Amino acid sequence: MQHVAVLGSTGSIGTSCLDVVAAHPDRLQAVGLVAHRKWEVLAEQARRFRPRWAVVSDESLRSSIPAGAFGATELLFGEAAIDRIASDPDVEVVVAGIVGAAGLRSTWTALEAGKRVAFANKETLVVAGPLMTSLAQRTGGSLFPVDSEHSAVYQSLQAGRHAEVRRIVLTASGGPFRGYTLERMREVTPEMALAHPTWAMGPKVTVDSATMMNKALEMIEAKWLFGLDADQIAVMIHPQSIVHSCVEFVDGSVVAQLSPPDMKLPIQYALTWPERWEGISPRFDWTSPLRLDFAPPDPEAFPALKLGAEVARRGGTSGAVLNAANEVAVERFLARDLRFTEIPQLCRSLLDAHNFEPSPSLTDLLRMDRWTRDEARRWRPLERSLS
Repeated sequence: MQHVAVLGSTGSIGTSCLDVVAAHPDRLQAVGLVAHRKWEVLAEQARRFRPRWAVVSDESLRSSIPAGAFGATELLFGEAAIDRIASDPDVEVVVAGIVGAAGLRSTWTALEAGKRVAFANKETLVVAGPLMTSLAQRTGGSLFPVDSEHSAVYQSLQAGRHAEVRRIVLTASGGPFRGYTLERMREVTPEMALAHPTWAMGPKVTVDSATMMNKALEMIEAKWLFGLDADQIAVMIHPQSIVHSCVEFVDGSVVAQLSPPDMKLPIQYALTWPERWEGISPRFDWTSPLRLDFAPPDPEAFPALKLGAEVARRGGTSGAVLNAANEVAVERFLARDLRFTEIPQLCRSLLDAHNFEPSPSLTDLLRMDRWTRDEARRWRPLERSLS
């Protein structure tokens, strides 16, 4: 029996993870669930899965939750409670699904305790890649990707040795604006950006897919997770989202992982590796035609990709700056305070303006995260400032 803590259990990754847990009640048990503010959903999950602990990270809700709402589950509050669950000896696997830099601390705590961490929060490696991988090596912890792209690379890499890898290719659906020119991008509204053609995700991740910033962040993740040079990481547009990514080896062979788009498959793989169990994800219909299209992305229409490649090469504090700047920029876009095309502009401006440190500590990275957020909230595009 694997005892699992799900951090971010009310989000899309968390609910998919609990679907996997429910499908394997004799092998997986959710012993800890964490949410930020959705305590009613968390309480429903607690009544269904009967975990030992449930945590509401927003302590201001302490007086709002009625007694007995969580049944026999112990209800805790705040970041210290998340750390307690992430490091508890009875927890074997921590699913890190808290979006944003807020998920960084609990991932660190879990790795420090030597846990297997199935991570879906990009910030784990985008912000602190070298520190996280070094910590895992010291403590015996491990990082398993839940993102479909990195899970696909992880699986495909098993076909050869690390020294035999020429490059990895991360696939991207292209979002709702595949084929758009930069001029058309200037007219994009939040409603348009949130209408993803393939995946059902939260608003921040959906906007990242539309700008292709999600792929920029995945390039940075891949560098640290797989120990690659930035020049060994490429991106291709693949609208069907069937090939989730692939690995090209030095002899010219390309090994890919394919499946219908559904997050439960990479989540289950991260929980059960090195085994494969009967899954609950959709299967291919091999009696019907299947078409797979690939095309290179347009770097002018999607400038976020250039930012990702640059940050992957540079390292240091640049990942923390790009991540924080993008988070605030997306918030401002959804609030109609920024245009869609101004999201990468804001990120570029703060990458150029920050005091770069090549070998930062975790404290340095958190300080840079705070500085970037403050600056991103004040940022104004030059052409509008002059008008």
